[in-house]
Amino acid sequence: MAGGWRLPGARQRASALSALVAVVAAAVLVLLGIAGHLGSVLLAVAGLLGCTMASWYAVSRRGAVRVLALIAALAGLAAALTGLVIAAIAVWEVTVVLVLVAISVAAARPALRRAPRSRWKAPVRRSQASPDHPVLIMNPRSGGGKAERFRLDRECRERGIEPVLLQPGDDLRELAEAAAARGADVIGMAGGDGSQAVVAEVAAGRDISYVCVPAGTRNHFALDLGLDRDDVVGALDAFASAAEYRIDLARVNGRVFVNNASLGLYAKVVRSPEYRDAKLKTAAEMLPDLLGPEASLPDLRFTAPDGQAHDGAHLILVSNNPYRLARLDEMGTRERLDRGLLGIVTIRLASGADASQLMALQMAGQAHRFRGWLEWRAQRFEVGSGGAAELGVDGEALVMKSPLVFECSPGALRVRVPRPARPADPARRAGRLLSRSAPADLLRLSAGSPAATR
Repeated sequence: MAGGWRLPGARQRASALSALVAVVAAAVLVLLGIAGHLGSVLLAVAGLLGCTMASWYAVSRRGAVRVLALIAALAGLAAALTGLVIAAIAVWEVTVVLVLVAISVAAARPALRRAPRSRWKAPVRRSQASPDHPVLIMNPRSGGGKAERFRLDRECRERGIEPVLLQPGDDLRELAEAAAARGADVIGMAGGDGSQAVVAEVAAGRDISYVCVPAGTRNHFALDLGLDRDDVVGALDAFASAAEYRIDLARVNGRVFVNNASLGLYAKVVRSPEYRDAKLKTAAEMLPDLLGPEASLPDLRFTAPDGQAHDGAHLILVSNNPYRLARLDEMGTRERLDRGLLGIVTIRLASGADASQLMALQMAGQAHRFRGWLEWRAQRFEVGSGGAAELGVDGEALVMKSPLVFECSPGALRVRVPRPARPADPARRAGRLLSRSAPADLLRLSAGSPAATR
């Protein structure tokens, strides 16, 4: 199975486990050696753990983090030694403790060694000046009215950008085509991912530079471009001095999508009228019927990379470049958008026990370990069905005729991003601090899971 990231090998798992075992053994030895001296125990153990964990950061990070970690490690070591001296612990026990700490730090270094970070291809060109005729199309209803709340109309006019407001009944594609026909040399969209895909397709077709303004609800495309989704107005800087890149677009039966298309259970949930206003509640209410004993397996036929034909799947997810997937309710992120490949994940549940196992793995953030999970990459993927197929494309519910042909269009879109932002490793921006800490990474690695991206 080819995943979005590489699982740790046996040597890396052993190193991570050794680092954890050694520091626990050192802490236990300190507790046993100075039992009866409560103050010394607290001081020595806190100093010991602080020194070891800070050392883990020192051997796995760079720059200011490494400097601060070294300072913290020295402070922790001083506190630990002070506690040991006060407790009058034997010299040989102090020696063993220090040796165990050294073993833990030495083992943490290869375990936490980072793989070379994916780098984007060189930009097509660097735009040094503002375009002659920039245009931004805005959906005032998207994201709960973000365009109005951030006064994008006024912000555009102050920057020399032509604002175009999407009114009820307007055709978004026609608005984008009309803007291009008026001579727009950069065109942007302020709205959700479905709207981004429509305007991006027009820009790609005319080879016009494109700007993404995160004025939708989730704005996953903006996240993977490296944009700050909370800084809606700041995204307008891409219309001025900006970096320009070539990225891929994906298509299903000719329709462009920037994030992903899904078939099976998720597609049925998305089609529910209640889904947009209450996503989790709607899914929770529908899934028992969709997975119950009377439910039928969705008629979705495809061929896996090994040549084996599959006659059904409960979920098929096809993405524009591979995601980092560990949970199904958190789509993850894409390190790159220029690999020229689709990311493909299929899930099949053979029984109710499989559903329970998948949910347990999902709660543990290990859904990709489910036995009915297949994952690979390809430039083209085809799904057959006995009739029309329901699917969700960038969150929009659609019905298309079979077969569904998914294709990647490498380098189809010229996208501009503000110079301070760079589309490199968005997981670094999205991950939580604790989930990517050195101790958490060691626990993941020792269990056979990949460490968080930093």
